[in-house]
Amino acid sequence: MFTALNKKEQIRTRIAPSPTGTLHIGTARAALFNFLFARHNKGEFFLRIEDTDEERSKPEFEQDIIDNLKWLGLEWDGKILKQSQRKEIYTKYIKQLLDSGKAFWCYHTKEELEKEKQDQQNRGEPQIHFCRNKNEQNSKLKIKNLKLTAVIRLKCPNKKIVFDDLIRGKIEFDSSLIGDIVIAKDKKSPLYNFAVVIDDYESKITHVVRGEDHISNTPKQIMISEALGLPLPQYAHMALTLAPDKTKLSKRHGATSIQEYKEMGYLPEAMVNFMAFLGWNPGTEKEIFSLDELIKEFSIERMQKSAAIFNIEKLNWFNAYYIKKAPLKKLTELCIPYLIQDKLIEPIWGQEMVAGQARFPFETMGYKITSSEEPINFNYLQQIVKLEQERLKKLSVIGELAKFFFEEPKYDKELLRWKDMANEEIKANIDKLYNILFKIKEKNFTDQKLKDILMPIAEETGDRGKLLWPLRAALSGLRASPGPFELMAAMGKEKALRRLKTAYNKL
Repeated sequence: MFTALNKKEQIRTRIAPSPTGTLHIGTARAALFNFLFARHNKGEFFLRIEDTDEERSKPEFEQDIIDNLKWLGLEWDGKILKQSQRKEIYTKYIKQLLDSGKAFWCYHTKEELEKEKQDQQNRGEPQIHFCRNKNEQNSKLKIKNLKLTAVIRLKCPNKKIVFDDLIRGKIEFDSSLIGDIVIAKDKKSPLYNFAVVIDDYESKITHVVRGEDHISNTPKQIMISEALGLPLPQYAHMALTLAPDKTKLSKRHGATSIQEYKEMGYLPEAMVNFMAFLGWNPGTEKEIFSLDELIKEFSIERMQKSAAIFNIEKLNWFNAYYIKKAPLKKLTELCIPYLIQDKLIEPIWGQEMVAGQARFPFETMGYKITSSEEPINFNYLQQIVKLEQERLKKLSVIGELAKFFFEEPKYDKELLRWKDMANEEIKANIDKLYNILFKIKEKNFTDQKLKDILMPIAEETGDRGKLLWPLRAALSGLRASPGPFELMAAMGKEKALRRLKTAYNKL
């Protein structure tokens, strides 16, 4: 049996992404559960960058991982650990295994390996390699003389490997079916399973919470730990997240990186809440959880064994909820970059936007409508966002919903028709509205005062839609929009009158 970690030891978890791509939602989900488990138990959570693949690892991907973990609120403890800076440490442990005879240099070719494997399978023997008992000096000499490529392998202990998974219970492997695994290309170039073991031990990681796709790596890591006499962390393998069609989640099912979701206008609170329910449940009907509430309620015993299904509609539901609850000023600041991106507005004093961020507070900046050069201020934008807040599912659609505030709407005159009204009746009602609104002072152009004035007149018609529908359609050019009183209050008297005049001329 293997040496277990002291249960009284402070819980320490980690997330260890490779900077060979942007932060995937699956990796972010694993980071979240490691973070929640550690914080719930008053423990520590660490970030390790596994960048030993020098050809594929990129600084921009590393920065993406760091930035998006911070954006999600998953702050780590201590410094970031980077494998590329730890080669001397790996060399020490590789040398220890070679010196003890528990690892060996393997110099056979792919063809030899395949023949050896086939012969052993035919004889029903474990997969061990013919060079495992060769003298290291002779092995090096053969490698040099024949110019062979060599690797370092761990001698398989040929035994049952059993461990208790915190999510899946008892898991058992026959190590003879695994064989003598490769642990390094040379003394300075460890492979994944070896580096993971050393890093987890050196960092005093107590719990490894990761996807079930790593279950096959676990017996290999246990063999390495046993050969070095190292204690084992406790393992917990989460079910994977699958697409609605039960296939592996990919780009064809929607965005898969956290940065893409961020750019589409999802809020970090929504992403965290959504990811928490991909494999965990609180045991109650409650669905809305802040990060602090998740820390308090999280229990690894409530992690599910079956695959979690990614449901974009559920993510949209969470996002819409958090958008509705967002403070108006903050939400407006979040929406402004999308309005600029859609070329609906521009900052008046220069292009101050850099990667979606402003050099100056959005509230203090001046703006203009791109199509008309009309100057507007933050308060105007705030009124527009307030009107659309209830309908927003993603920040990125604010331009689509609110476009009519910044550009003259284009619509067919039939949109102005309420039920079976004749053109002359519509024109008469628009003319009546124009004359009433013209006499109202600008300071009284608030939604409540406009409602107090117009609603009684609309009721007098016997069908208030006859007056209010053409008004609403003329203002927005849309079948679905905020109410006419709110629209007029937001866009102001001058623009409202201009659009009524345009509607009249259409008829």
